[in-house]
Amino acid sequence: MAEPAALECGIYVSSLTLTDFRCYDRAKISPSGVHPLVVLAGPNGAGKTNVLEALSYLAPGRGLRRAALGEVTNQNAKGPWAVAAELSLEGESIRVGTGLEAAESSRRLVRIDGETASNSNVLGERWSVTWLTPQMDRLFIEGPSARRRFLDRMVLGLYPDHSRQVGAYERVMRERNRLLSERGVGADAAWLSALETRMAEHAVAVAITRLDFAGQLAGQLEAADEGPFPKAELAIDGWLEGLIAEGAAATEAESAYKDKLVASRQRDARSGRASEGVHKTDLIVTHAPKGMRGELCSTGEQKALLIALVLANARLQAAQKGLAPVMLMDEVAAHLDESRRRALFEALASLGSQCWLTGTDQSLFNGLEGRAEFFDVQDGTIQPLHT
Repeated sequence: MAEPAALECGIYVSSLTLTDFRCYDRAKISPSGVHPLVVLAGPNGAGKTNVLEALSYLAPGRGLRRAALGEVTNQNAKGPWAVAAELSLEGESIRVGTGLEAAESSRRLVRIDGETASNSNVLGERWSVTWLTPQMDRLFIEGPSARRRFLDRMVLGLYPDHSRQVGAYERVMRERNRLLSERGVGADAAWLSALETRMAEHAVAVAITRLDFAGQLAGQLEAADEGPFPKAELAIDGWLEGLIAEGAAATEAESAYKDKLVASRQRDARSGRASEGVHKTDLIVTHAPKGMRGELCSTGEQKALLIALVLANARLQAAQKGLAPVMLMDEVAAHLDESRRRALFEALASLGSQCWLTGTDQSLFNGLEGRAEFFDVQDGTIQPLHT
């Protein structure tokens, strides 16, 4: 009997090669793409999450662990780490490579079909990668910075330029902080004013994009069918986002924020950091059926809320771009009851793109035989698992 054909819609990774990456000297995994789900099964510490982390470097940014690039290199490596992948994007084959420029370097290289890219932002232009990890289970009870990063990562799926705007804002903010820390309010006024003008321009661009995305995601959450993952309500809690939401034009918001920066120079000089701006924004998530904020929900409800957000984001990308993201789900099934696991697998399989899942207990994936590809991960080796 002929082998079934690979998927022709969406995006999937047909080949992934790791070189001197974490626990892997060299490893290769080649899913056929026949099924949308790829399951990595194996004990704790075998290297499953390392595979997902490698896949996360097919997107802009610092990967799902947010590790420094040098920390990713295999301890016994003599050279820099590298990740190479072949992607199938709606039937088109694309070769992607990324890794450290050199063993002692802190610069990340990206190549697409053999051409070197100027930076990693190009990885978000045609496809996106999103993930859910056990560390994110604390999202609602941690500080605003984790939720803000989570929001900005989702925004990237629709607005690839968002990371450039966020990065530019943070660079200019650090420059202003340094100038105020070193010279106080007696710093060169023209220099400070120029920095604050640039901060305001980037901040307003970031705020507008966040608001636009949150509105679209809220629509997806509201339109979702009733099921095991609750409807969620979203709010962006930030001074600048609030000003724009109330109707301020972009130029008015820029002027108002610049005035606020000027007024806070003395306080910021004392503290060494900017006291106002989009770097303070928080994402507020409410369990709609209960009318209860996420941080007040039970652990199980928080997990269900988080999954609802991730699925809504994937559906939004599929609706707006015609292409769902590659999904990386690390140990996501471990703390779900059977009905929620079944619902999650059905939702992931129906998105149209590939989803990678990990688990220590293969029984969690019972019922996926014939609908998923299984790989056994043991001590830094990856082998197809015939179920």
